[in-house]
Formats: sequence, structure tokens, C-alpha cells
Amino acid sequence: MVASAFMELRLRGLTHLDPLSVPLPHGTEVTTRVDRVLGDRRVPQGAVGRVVASAGAELDVMIIGVGVVRYRRDELVPRKAGQVRHAERRGAAWDALRPAIVLEAVVGSRAWGLANEGSDTDRRGVFALPFLWTAGLADPPRDLVSADGSSAYWEIEKAIRQALRADPNTLELLFVPTAEPRDSIGAWLLEARDAFVSSAIYGSFGRYALSQLKRLSQAHRLAEHRERVLDWLADDPSLSLDDVARRLAAVSPRAAPTAADGELQAKEYIKQLYRSLYDQGLLPARDLASLAGFARGRARTSLDPARDLRPKNAYNLVRLIATAIRWLRDGEVDLVVRGELRETLLAIKTGAWPLDRTLELAEAMTPELEAARLATKLPPHPDVPRAEALLRRVREEVARRHLAAEPGPLGAGAPPRAGGGLGRGRPEPRAGRRHARRRGRAPGRRRSLQRAPGRRR
Repeated sequence: MVASAFMELRLRGLTHLDPLSVPLPHGTEVTTRVDRVLGDRRVPQGAVGRVVASAGAELDVMIIGVGVVRYRRDELVPRKAGQVRHAERRGAAWDALRPAIVLEAVVGSRAWGLANEGSDTDRRGVFALPFLWTAGLADPPRDLVSADGSSAYWEIEKAIRQALRADPNTLELLFVPTAEPRDSIGAWLLEARDAFVSSAIYGSFGRYALSQLKRLSQAHRLAEHRERVLDWLADDPSLSLDDVARRLAAVSPRAAPTAADGELQAKEYIKQLYRSLYDQGLLPARDLASLAGFARGRARTSLDPARDLRPKNAYNLVRLIATAIRWLRDGEVDLVVRGELRETLLAIKTGAWPLDRTLELAEAMTPELEAARLATKLPPHPDVPRAEALLRRVREEVARRHLAAEPGPLGAGAPPRAGGGLGRGRPEPRAGRRHARRRGRAPGRRRSLQRAPGRRR
């Protein structure tokens, strides 16, 4: 299996990359090259997992049915060639364009006054592309992301467009007290930040958070159903599909026209549950007997809760609603949380508040959000002409520094663009991709003008 991973990389034209040294950003699917013994359990060579954390030269890998296992970098190979290409481009862009960052801020819980000892330090910011990176046909990078995902930066045009849409992450970057310009271009962006503020905050912050909380509620209900089904099967593995469906229909709050319809819905959920666990590699077959075996086995303890159900997500959504209320009502924003709200959010974050109570709090905030929308003095739309003028000013400044060969990463010290244009591994221009699709062939494949040596016509 590991050999096939190497072979896949070779066959797909990535011979210039070493699968043992290519960066493995968080989220990369990997294949293990060695056996691991965890207590009385052996994790075999060839196990498939996903990188979730890094610790120096070692990586933590989430393996379904096992949990998080630590490996050295040379004990892992990337599973998919596409992820290798992505990691290569992402790493090259990060190394080349970090000096072109013009604005940076610490964001997240440390910026909001909600950090604890275990909180990460997340950074966001904006970078400007050197002139020659925008002068060719190939699409330049629009994002810079560190290998561990803790630092992320947007290209300035992308940041401006996001801010015009009242994107919460972008507006918070511009207004957080920790925002610091690293170049005069970053200072211009901060000076113009009021141009992006409008009553659209109501939708992008408030209504968005409420909709996500409703999804969270549904995910929570499904997770409760899963645990109940597994508990029933662990206690009595002889239960039939109809038996479990009747029990689940009796406790489910989901409305159904008749009792029979409710049992049918419950039966479909149970089938989806064991199909999902089978697809994750946790069940040997897609059937109730396999689900019952899983319910009584040790592998059940490694079953992760849904990502959406983490308290961190719930507390941040409540924080977004509170931010929208204050910004709409007062016309100004202070992203540092204080007072009673801070204590409440910390209780939610640590799991001291059950999810149902958090959802009730969010619903109780809805009338205040609506009142703030109706009374707001914020303009109905952002100042697009001012944003346009800012972007033009930035583009002209970058071009000026290039032509004047001024010192610095946007002038004489600009990093060369890797590959020199549309070489191997570089994307085709947008028009080329559309044209290729119209002709019915895969993007990036070109007809050769000369036949290959030794190839028959």
C-alpha cells in the first residue's frame, strides 16, 4: 500500500518531489510507513489518516477507529498526488511572499479577551503581490497559509472584496486592537476600514450565526440519536432494525405525519448511521449486526464528536450575534468582550453550559438583534468608490516601487515567481480552462505539435 503511494506520485509527474520531505499541512491525508504499537493494539503499516497537529519534527495523525497517533515525518507519505501539488504550491507561496505581508493581527480568543492557558495564537493579515506576480497569465496566490494553519493572510484585493461583503473574519481583522501595519499599504487599509462598514453586518454576523446555531442544534440531536442507538445495541445486541427504529421514533422530537412514518424515518437514520461508519472504516459490513458489534467494542471510544458540536463553535456564534448587536446599535465596535457576556462565553467555551442552554440564549438575543437593525445609523451599503480608489492606489504604489527598483519585497527585493509562468504544476489561466472544457478535454492538457520520438503516426 505504501509502495503504491510512492508509485502514484511517480506516475503523475511528481518525480521532482520527495514524498518523504514534501510539507504535510494540517488536513493532509497520509499513509503510514511503519507499524505502531499502542498498548496492546497494533496500528499496521499502510494505515490511512489525516494530519491534525504538528510538534517539531513529528506529526499527530488522526486514524479512524484508533485515534490520534504521533509519527515522525519520514514515517508518513502523502496519500494523494493532488495534495502533494497543493502542499508544494502552498509552501512555495508561503516562503516567497511572507515578506510582502502589509498588515497583521493576532485574532481569535487572544484578541477577544477569551483566551485560556491552552488557547492557540492565531494570526491573520493581508499581503500585497509584487508587480511581476500580477503581470502574467497564471493566477497568482490569493492566500498564504502556514503549515499548521495558525497563520493565514489574504491578498489585498481578496481582502477588500471580502470586507465589502461584510465578511466577519475580514472586518474583525481590520478592527481588532492588535492589527498592526507592516507597510504603508497596510496603514492605508486601516485608514479606510470605515468604508467597509454597513448594516450588512446584520446578515453576515447576526443572521449567519443564528442559522449556524440551528444547524448545530440539528447536529446535536443526531449525535444524541447515535449514542442512544449504540447504547441500546450494546445492552441488547439481539435487537432487530424494527425494534431499534421503534425506540428511536418514540424519543425523537422530529415531527412525522403518523407513527409509521416516524418509524420509517428512524429506520432510515439507523441505516445511514451504519453506512457512514462503514465508509469510515469502522464497520466490517453495512448492516445492523456490525453496528451492534461496534457498540460493544473498544473502537467506539475513538469515535470523535462532530466538529460542529465543539463548544468553541457555539461560543463563537453567540459572540458574533453580540458583536452584531453592539455594532448596529452603537455604530462602533469593541471586539474585546467584557463583563457578564465574557463570563457567559467562557462558560460556553469550557462546556459548563449545555448546548441547549446556549441555543436558548441565542434565541433570546434575536429580538435585540432585530431592534438594533431597525434603529441602526450605519449606512445600508459599503462605500464601494472609496474601496475602489484604495485598491487602485495600492496597485499604482506596487507598480511604482517595481519600476523605481526601490528596496524591499515589493520593489528590487521582490521574490521571483517560481517556475517563471505557466510551467509544470502551475494553473492554466481562467480563459484557458473554460476553453478546454468547451472542447471537451481536461484542463491543462495540450495537443503536442510534434510526435514523440518513436511514436507511430
